Amino acid sequence: MYLTMNRFKIKLGSEEVFETIWKTRDSHLKTVPGFKGFHLMKGSATEAYTLYASHTFWESEQAFKDWTTSEAFRAAHKGAKSNPEIYMGPPELEVFESVISEG
Repeated sequence: MYLTMNRFKIKLGSEEVFETIWKTRDSHLKTVPGFKGFHLMKGSATEAYTLYASHTFWESEQAFKDWTTSEAFRAAHKGAKSNPEIYMGPPELEVFESVISEG
C-alpha cells in the first residue's frame, strides 16, 4: 500500500469555496490502474487558516508514479491553479509506504 497526502492551508472564510472545488471536480481516479481510495480531510483551524489534507491510496509506488504521468492526471489537475487567493502557499506533498497493515 502506498499513500500520498497533500496538505492545504486554506485562508479563513474560504473553506466553502475550497470544498466546492473538490466536490465538483472530475478526478478520473476510479479509472486509474492501482488506485485504491481517496479522502479529503478537514483539520484544525488557526487564526489564519484551516488545514485540509487529501489522501490517495495506491497498490504501489509505481501505480502512483504511472498516474502522475497519465492523461487522467493532467485532466484532473487542469484547473488546479484557479482561485489562488484562497491558499496560504502551495500544497505540501507527503508520501508513505505501508510497513504494517491490519484489517
